[in-house]
Amino acid sequence: MGTKFVTGLARDEISYEAGKKAAETALKKMGSGKVNLSIVFSSYKYDHSEVIRGVREVTKDAPLVGCSSAEEFTEEEVGRDGVACALISSETHKFFTGSGVGIRNDETSCLIEASNGFPSGVEGYPYKSYILCEDGLSGKGEETAITMLGVLGADMKLAGGSASDDLKMEKTFTFTDGVVLENSISLALIVSKHPVIIAVNHGHMPISGPLTVTRSELNIVHEIDGKPAFDVWKKCAREDAKRNLGIDVDKIQAGSADLARLLTRYEAGLHVGGENYKIRWPGLTSVVDGPMTFATSVPEGTILRVMASPENDQIASARKSAETIMANLKGRKLAGVIVFDCVVRKIILKDNFKEAVNAIKETVKVPLIGFETYGEYAMEMGQMTGFHNATTVIMAFTE
Repeated sequence: MGTKFVTGLARDEISYEAGKKAAETALKKMGSGKVNLSIVFSSYKYDHSEVIRGVREVTKDAPLVGCSSAEEFTEEEVGRDGVACALISSETHKFFTGSGVGIRNDETSCLIEASNGFPSGVEGYPYKSYILCEDGLSGKGEETAITMLGVLGADMKLAGGSASDDLKMEKTFTFTDGVVLENSISLALIVSKHPVIIAVNHGHMPISGPLTVTRSELNIVHEIDGKPAFDVWKKCAREDAKRNLGIDVDKIQAGSADLARLLTRYEAGLHVGGENYKIRWPGLTSVVDGPMTFATSVPEGTILRVMASPENDQIASARKSAETIMANLKGRKLAGVIVFDCVVRKIILKDNFKEAVNAIKETVKVPLIGFETYGEYAMEMGQMTGFHNATTVIMAFTE
């Protein structure tokens, strides 16, 4: 049998029915075989406990991971206010799930709790990888990725996403088996006969020179080059924002839709060599008169640039992630993929976001499930960092 990967997406006014219908749609495509793992991404509008109850009724309580989302999609549909569900049945992969709470205060204890019941290894399944879903408002993205290495070891791959809430910036939730939690992580250990494949890419380019963070606390940047952080950001983005967004940065108001658009279009780029940058999203910022709040810590002394991305580059970067997957199959047949895609892409592309999903679908030509995140994780074995913003991260399963 190898590995079967099937998906479904549903909407319903009743949360339980939305979850049940999404899982039923997927299960009909599977045919024979036991469900070994369910993956669920659910719109913030639903009662997530009821969604999960509906899914697990269909899958006979199969292990489950997932989280709340800003938009959900499969190879068949892209849209909001839905429940996306993928089911995996496999003879070549085994799955173990766990959850931890308290990530905002102590990511180490949270990860230890989540992984407490995991085996150290499984004979005949030499490759180890993880799916991680975490509180998208924790501000602990990079810290969590680094802590994974200390808690779980360096002999693994990692892909995942930060839970989202339709850009309300109020509460996010993770799902593990039948449990829905805040301030938490959901973690799935995958042991396999051959490795999963992970790819990551973004479409941003710098529009400013180098800037230095001169005062910060964790994920809150107070000053850049000795000046209020938001004032520096406005100066760098002013002309581009007026030309491409029709936004006057000097008239922008706290908590406004224009502020969200500005902070999503113009992100921070950390130079990591050559023409490569790691993106940092300041989208948790709610004020326009001083500090900026990022999705992960930005230490004092960090050198960054203000970045921007045209629409076509966003679609091209999604396609490039998919092409990377195909280039690394090494003769194996693809079964399905999980896509962790930053909410930034949806805000930039608007109604054209489906074109980015289509670019992935047309390249991989297999079932896919994904959601719009508040941050993405992608780490290969041997890497020491793995948190990203404004990227498309793809985790691929082969048969």
